[in-house]
Amino acid sequence: MTDLKTTYLGLQLKNPIVASASPLSEKVETAKKLEEAGVSAIVMYSLFEEQIIHESLELDHFLFTGTEISPEITSFYPQVGRYSLKPDAYLETVAKLKGAVGIPVIGSLNGVSTGGWVKYARRIEEAGADALELNLYYLPVNPDLTAAALEDNYIALVSEVCNSVRIPVAVKLSPYFTALPNLARRLAAAGAKGLVLFNRFYQPDLDIENLDVLHTLELSTSSELRLPLRWVSILYGKVEADLALTGGVHTAEDVIKAMMAGAKVTLLASALLQHGPAYAATLLEGMQAWMEAHEYESVAQMQGSLSQAKGPDPAAYERANYMKVLQSFRWLP
Repeated sequence: MTDLKTTYLGLQLKNPIVASASPLSEKVETAKKLEEAGVSAIVMYSLFEEQIIHESLELDHFLFTGTEISPEITSFYPQVGRYSLKPDAYLETVAKLKGAVGIPVIGSLNGVSTGGWVKYARRIEEAGADALELNLYYLPVNPDLTAAALEDNYIALVSEVCNSVRIPVAVKLSPYFTALPNLARRLAAAGAKGLVLFNRFYQPDLDIENLDVLHTLELSTSSELRLPLRWVSILYGKVEADLALTGGVHTAEDVIKAMMAGAKVTLLASALLQHGPAYAATLLEGMQAWMEAHEYESVAQMQGSLSQAKGPDPAAYERANYMKVLQSFRWLP
């Protein structure tokens, strides 16, 4: 029997399949189904900064930086809408999930400013969460805000939260940074025990007939795996933090690719929403079968084997691959 165990944020997990933040972690019933299907941990449905602000009426300066330039900037922040779980109710759900399942429960905070983050990070810890995921979701629309200033704000926030709790903290990032490896290293130095690659932005569409902005949700596909796969491969061995891959994980082969790139875990939402919690068992069976067929004894044996540091063609992750791909394409009329 192959060994599927892995470690993430210091947590000993029975396999690398973790249920990412989604409506599936909203209720104890579905959380139990996820555990029964074999997921090794559950990331709680996110508590949004807007909910904390609404509750406490604390408006952090950073949140509204630039509003004097364009009052419409604040409209880019999501309305609370169906994310109606108030902070106290969120904490109760964390406690209920922790009491109902035997696998680790990871809390999730989504925002960019200090505000009530430290307070609620502590309260999530007190509610029983085994770890905390900070989802840094910010669209820098103010032209006066520099990349350096934005990154410094991130570092300060992560450092403050990490110094305020005893549970391990992971940071969920977007791919849109000028020098991602440097930021990753700074976040690890600030106390982050894990990095989740990547945050999936839900881009609005335009209704040209009704002159309106459309908010649509499209679940991911396996084709989206390549971006986080590439960066996990590049960052493996270069930062003192566990790497988690999310976005585009839909098959057992996707999970195996993530492990070979250097991820400790894969975080799934879309695949579980499409197929239901029981789909996790299908993925685990597929992993087991593939590993046995290819004579892998453990997940640990695979981790990082095809990273940039250990892969047979390190240049494939860099600019050289860009040129090779362009030169290899031939168009035949």
